[in-house]
Amino acid sequence: MEIAAATTVSVAPQPPRFSNAFSRKLHSLSSLSINSFERKHCVRKAKLRVSASSSMNAVVVTAEKISPASFLDKRETGGVLHFVKYHGLGNDFILVDNRDSSEPKITQEQAAKLCDRNFGVGADGVIFAMPGVNGTDYAMRIFNSDGSEPEMCGNGVRCFARFIAELENLQGKNSFTIHTGAGLIVPEIQDDGQVKVDMGIPILKAQDVPTKLSGNKGEAVIQAELVVDGVSWNVTCVSMGNPHCITFGTKGGPNQKLKVDDLNLPEIGPKFEHHEMFPARTNTEFVEVLSRSHLKMRVWERGAGATLACGTGACALVVAAVLEGRANRKCTVDLPGGPLEIEWKQEDNHIYMTGPAEAVFYGSALV
Repeated sequence: MEIAAATTVSVAPQPPRFSNAFSRKLHSLSSLSINSFERKHCVRKAKLRVSASSSMNAVVVTAEKISPASFLDKRETGGVLHFVKYHGLGNDFILVDNRDSSEPKITQEQAAKLCDRNFGVGADGVIFAMPGVNGTDYAMRIFNSDGSEPEMCGNGVRCFARFIAELENLQGKNSFTIHTGAGLIVPEIQDDGQVKVDMGIPILKAQDVPTKLSGNKGEAVIQAELVVDGVSWNVTCVSMGNPHCITFGTKGGPNQKLKVDDLNLPEIGPKFEHHEMFPARTNTEFVEVLSRSHLKMRVWERGAGATLACGTGACALVVAAVLEGRANRKCTVDLPGGPLEIEWKQEDNHIYMTGPAEAVFYGSALV
């Protein structure tokens, strides 16, 4: 796989000069403080070449100044895939304009190679913007960094929304409907650029999460015992269209005072993910309660490992915290990449997530 990536960084807004794919430049990105930079990285059969030079606070792309619009509008011939890289609180994705086909432009194996942070572009997943189905405006599919396909992704939905806004030249406050493997999702881009997403109704029935743990509060699994590597943890299981196992601590331990920064996540995370009680594997959230309206979490994502943020996980943990009597229905959730605002509304039983999504760079990959 050969990858050619072009990055652009600017602190000053530039006048619109793009075609119908984008009507304006990607929003101002963080500055890159270098005088000159040119790197060729050759490993196996992959070659990455990035070249840029800067003057004061601006970086000029070498060879030619290519806009995201003209970049994505180019015909993808000879196995060339054009993409835009986005992140939501550090949970990063390769966004592909796939609106002309209901089949992803690359395979799951190719997606895994693209997501490799040493031999590829580097990302937690590849997201495809596809034609809507069943009356929705768009459809979204995602391949994780290991090539697996989850039902959906909360941070990915916010990135998807911003990507669509750029593609369709949507200005100001806008909302649209997205078909996902988890059902209908409705994001709304706010005036400040943040994205508020109606994540739907949480699923608590054990067999629908799914988990083999027996329901202990009706059909729900709330503060149940899960033995992981000889240690008993108290867990609550929630699905936001994808499975989540939320824990505030070990059984008989200081449940109210779990220090998530002290966890050896790469060691314990996979043991939860692949536990026999989760037939579809699981995402796992380790939660520290700072107050009834302020929670802190670290996450081990199914198929992606430790990530800087997980939107569905933040939603699931607020549901768990409310069910366990630890928090209010409206909370700030601190993730390693930054905070999300989560509300579980009693009126309609829906979860609402609000947070940022930002474009990072655009590029092409030979796949």
